[in-house]
Amino acid sequence: MPDISLTTLLLLALAAAAAGWIDAVVGGGGLLLLPALLLGLPQAPAAYILGTNKAVAIVGTSGAAVTYVRNTPVKVRTAVRIGLAALAGSMGGASLAAGISSEVLRPVIMVVLLGVAAFVLLRPRFGATAGAGEGQPVTRARTVTAIVLVGGGIGFYDGLFGPGTGTFLVLALTAVLHLNLVTASATAKIVNVCTNAGALAVFAFQGTVFWQLAAVLAVFNLAGAMVGARMALRKGSGFVRGVLLVVVFSLVAKLAFDQWA
Repeated sequence: MPDISLTTLLLLALAAAAAGWIDAVVGGGGLLLLPALLLGLPQAPAAYILGTNKAVAIVGTSGAAVTYVRNTPVKVRTAVRIGLAALAGSMGGASLAAGISSEVLRPVIMVVLLGVAAFVLLRPRFGATAGAGEGQPVTRARTVTAIVLVGGGIGFYDGLFGPGTGTFLVLALTAVLHLNLVTASATAKIVNVCTNAGALAVFAFQGTVFWQLAAVLAVFNLAGAMVGARMALRKGSGFVRGVLLVVVFSLVAKLAFDQWA
């Protein structure tokens, strides 16, 4: 485990728990955990940050996926097909991630954060209503599009960078397959497990994972994810939407300060 203070470890544990909670409810837990790792481990190479993030995220995402599948109807066969394409895409993205420096990664994360924030602000009903095409028949072409573009494309992004993958999956699955947002979120968790597994396999092979740190943070991430999934099924995501916006803008400000101050 890298040499970090107890205070930093506690803050990272809290970030992991919050990320698991956010990811389970609205997707995008990596928007919190990945920048937190960048801030908490400023001297660590970017590949180690990305690898450790995947080792933590796969635990919480798996827990949330199990909780959703038990309570929400999901077309598992379709989800697995998309997930396999996402796994291949994430392995390809992760293979390129080793050469990325933190100086390049921070601006990219800031752009992604601002893009997600803008979408959430412009779509105030996001996460509260069903997909516009819900109930319409899903053609074979749409299924293939979901497998190739949603699975392969977003999987590649997840392996290369990662933050916001869960949110992007929910949006894409809602638009392409006419899923309501609850079912899309459940499906996205299955796909996200596959993307995390593919990327983690590459990072593990390259030896760019802080396993001890990841094990500690994974416990908190799983706890947050289990609580978040149950809250999403019971309470909805209106409150979390506001929290997510506050966190996003705070992290953008801090990353911008570290990058250019």
